[in-house]
Amino acid sequence: MSAIAASKGASWLLESQDPSSVLIPERLSDEHRLIAQTTREFTSKEVVPAIGQLEQKDWTLARRLLSRAGELGLLGVDVPEEFGGVGLDKAAALVVSSNLAGCASFNAAFGAQSNLAVTPILYFGTADQKQRYLGKLVSGELVGAYALSESGAGSDALGAAARATPTAQGFSLNGEKMWITNGGFADLFIVFAKVNGEQFTAFIVERGFSGVSTGQEEHKMGLHGSSTTPLILQDVHVPAANVLGEIGRGHKVAFNVLNFGRFKLGAMCLGGAVSAIGESARYAASRRQFGKAIADFGAIKHKLGEMTVRAYAFESLMYRTAGLLDSAIHAAAGLAAVPAVMEEFAIEASIAKVAGSETLGYVLDENVQIHGGNGFVSDYPAERHYRDARVNRIFEGTNEINRLLIPSMLIRRSLKGALPLLTAAKRLQDEVMTVADPGSPIDAFKKVVLMTLGLALQRYGEEIADQQEILLSIADIVIETACAESAMMRSTVVPGNLSPLHADAASVFVNDAALRIDASARHVLAALAEGDALRTHLAALRRLLKVAPVDTVVRRRRLADETIRRGSYIFQ
Repeated sequence: MSAIAASKGASWLLESQDPSSVLIPERLSDEHRLIAQTTREFTSKEVVPAIGQLEQKDWTLARRLLSRAGELGLLGVDVPEEFGGVGLDKAAALVVSSNLAGCASFNAAFGAQSNLAVTPILYFGTADQKQRYLGKLVSGELVGAYALSESGAGSDALGAAARATPTAQGFSLNGEKMWITNGGFADLFIVFAKVNGEQFTAFIVERGFSGVSTGQEEHKMGLHGSSTTPLILQDVHVPAANVLGEIGRGHKVAFNVLNFGRFKLGAMCLGGAVSAIGESARYAASRRQFGKAIADFGAIKHKLGEMTVRAYAFESLMYRTAGLLDSAIHAAAGLAAVPAVMEEFAIEASIAKVAGSETLGYVLDENVQIHGGNGFVSDYPAERHYRDARVNRIFEGTNEINRLLIPSMLIRRSLKGALPLLTAAKRLQDEVMTVADPGSPIDAFKKVVLMTLGLALQRYGEEIADQQEILLSIADIVIETACAESAMMRSTVVPGNLSPLHADAASVFVNDAALRIDASARHVLAALAEGDALRTHLAALRRLLKVAPVDTVVRRRRLADETIRRGSYIFQ
């Protein structure tokens, strides 16, 4: 594979990116570090102490905190200065979102504001719409919300029943939207409805418009300090000037906003995981059983080590993705081109969303386990973190939908000639039984992606979309490969005396990823073939996945010991 910088989405599956060109946290600028510090101080001093009040539905306080975030420049960190933002890059947006840790309820309000309300107006709004709304959203003077889902159209967003009927001055909107974050106190809503029941279109709807109302607060499993309500539209007059984007092109707004949202949701999940690792380490060091701290037991060391390994791999993926986005945006040189860049990297956005939400879910589950009985009661934050995180696998498109999107987009791009995956897959079929050395573990993982994807298409052709179980397993292989390669590249170039621990984290993740990839690939192959054909495919898989095992026990222990010593995630 040629060592060139990946310039197109998913091209890393076919190209080996130069590790020196990859963005890693250790290479952040002083400006990035300063805004990280600002975010952490805001969160620890102003947001976390307010959790109790937020969970009592104090929406006046929620608005005040959003306004304060606006004052600090956090709501518009990647919004150009001409619209009231700070004008930094996507790496800065990642830094802000990942340092808003400790209060998931406020993170939900923040994300709805900075991602779901600001982004569509910034990239699809008219000059007049930007002038009227954008500066006030970025400052926190106005609070925004995003109204896409309906009770009968969750994952099938384009199946919305809300209607927009043309009138002499604009449109009359009718319908009901569900699960609206910030719904109880938002000033404006990005609403999606079908003009004449057919043309899916986005609108900017102000709360003050006649016929706009919100329903009762939802009683949720978690995020008790976040407002979630229905939005009810009854003959709402919306001026023609408030159409967002083009009539009938609302899907462009919706899906591009989701690409942004998935990436930034991944960033928030990263922050939650990193914060919980510190909580676990400090608790384990202080909790004594059988005459010593539970942190001294191998079973707890294993947990802390594995939590660190998974967070490290995902963190490496997120910063690498941010670097790819910023490079592509810089090359495009224009605000109008940013949605196209995000669309180009939609596969990476879905990977970030799935890997982030599931990494966080794993870490928080282990956090509860390390706390034991104290993890199950509200006296400790472990219980709240656990409940609050579950929705992340549903937000921004369920993990199932995002998993299906990953191989589906790969196939679609390959069939269009934008990504020569199928050509590479066919070449691999000719080589796999004759090439003695499959290359590095990462090269082997990529070849397993090509092998399973190519065989699935060969078997089912265009009907592969109906084989969701197979697509889900292929997606898992892609996600593992992306995280493993990102971790390995970071570990080879990181400076400083922590580099041996970076190597430990990367090698453990790659070792275990090989086992998980093998299991997923066997599931795919067994569904595609039987008899001699299956035995041939399994033999090819064994040749590819010749990954020498490493001593993961000693490596996890080293990671755990340093985590306990510091009382925090060691790579921050």
